Amino acid sequence: MSDAVLAAIIAAVATLLTSFLQLRLSVGKELAAARGQGIGGKRKSRGPLLILFVMLIAAAVGGFSLSRWLAESERAEQSTVERDLRAQVDQISRTASQLELTRAGVRAEIEADVLRRIGSDGIVVMATVSPCRPALVVSPPGTTPPPSVSANAAPAPTLPCTEAEANIVALCATIPAKATVTEIQLFSRFVESEDPWSSNRLTPGQEAGQARFAAQSVEKPDAPGTKQVCQTYSLWSTEHPREARMVVRYSL
Repeated sequence: MSDAVLAAIIAAVATLLTSFLQLRLSVGKELAAARGQGIGGKRKSRGPLLILFVMLIAAAVGGFSLSRWLAESERAEQSTVERDLRAQVDQISRTASQLELTRAGVRAEIEADVLRRIGSDGIVVMATVSPCRPALVVSPPGTTPPPSVSANAAPAPTLPCTEAEANIVALCATIPAKATVTEIQLFSRFVESEDPWSSNRLTPGQEAGQARFAAQSVEKPDAPGTKQVCQTYSLWSTEHPREARMVVRYSL
């Protein structure tokens, strides 16, 4: 029960109690007057009683009406407050949605700037390739080593590797799926070399030190939103390991 309805009920009860007290006092006075006047006075005393009864009913109706009016007023105020709160919640939701869209747009723009800068600087991929292992030369059946050389001490003759037997590695750089490759730089040098990479640049398909990069690069899809740019490197030298380096630049 709300405070307004409770206050209306208290006011109505107070009005009823006051009316009852007034009725009791009036009835007492009328009875005293009736004793002095006789039977005729009793008939005349009914008029004030009727008036008091009407006042009692009017007080009850007035109290009930007042309580209903207060309840309706409180309900109207609550409806107004609810509408205001709902409007504020809707405004906050719209503001949050706009902030989220703005943040997503700013984030996408920042990510695009970072990817463009990476594409301009280039993605570097490196690999170390071991020397090729040549095949052993097997002596024909029935042959024996020279008498001056022990069979255990005689080194096994070897043959050089061919390009078909080369060690092959694939250098792959991951770039955005919508990116366009603008340049691929290829480098190769000995593992322990201190020469700068710029002096060891190769072109696709060029042979250097019994090694070469493939003549064409290959693009293939990777994870969602990305793709790979791959270049194979072949080494058939049997002497020294080499390092292969690829730099891929792209634009968005």
